[in-house]
Formats: sequence, structure tokens, C-alpha cells
Amino acid sequence: MAKKQKIGIVCKKIQSQTIRVCVVLQSKHPAYSKRIPRTEVYMVHDNQNRANRGDTVIIEETRPLSSRKHWSLNSILIKKENFEK
Repeated sequence: MAKKQKIGIVCKKIQSQTIRVCVVLQSKHPAYSKRIPRTEVYMVHDNQNRANRGDTVIIEETRPLSSRKHWSLNSILIKKENFEK
């Protein structure tokens, strides 16, 4: 079985080797059939501390690394240089 992958933006750098990634998903309203954006937040393992706040990254599913960390950083798509804090 292939590993799940998601594309998101780094919201926050929590600790050493941990980042928080926000993924925007579109869900359909059951009654009105309108698309509603929904944001999910994932704790991601960044082994080499490569990602910074504002970067667009690809994350992939991995074995549980802690109680909330089940994803790891695969690659960085877009590196954001001067992101406002």
C-alpha cells in the first residue's frame, strides 16, 4: 500500500525537528452542495530542520513518532523567503 501524501503550508515551527503544517481541504455541504474550505493541522517530523514558516511542503504518512506525530517531511515545493511573523 502506498503512503498517503498531502500538500500544505508550514504554519509554525514548534520545536527542534517538529513543524505544524496546515492543509486546506474542500468539502461539499450535504444540503446546498456548496464547497466549504476546511483546514486540518498536522504535526510533522522534520529531521534536518529544513522547513521554515510559510514554506509549501509535501508531507507523507509514517509510523507513529510520538503521540501526535504521524507524518514526516518529504520535500519542500516552494521556499518562502521573507515571511512576516
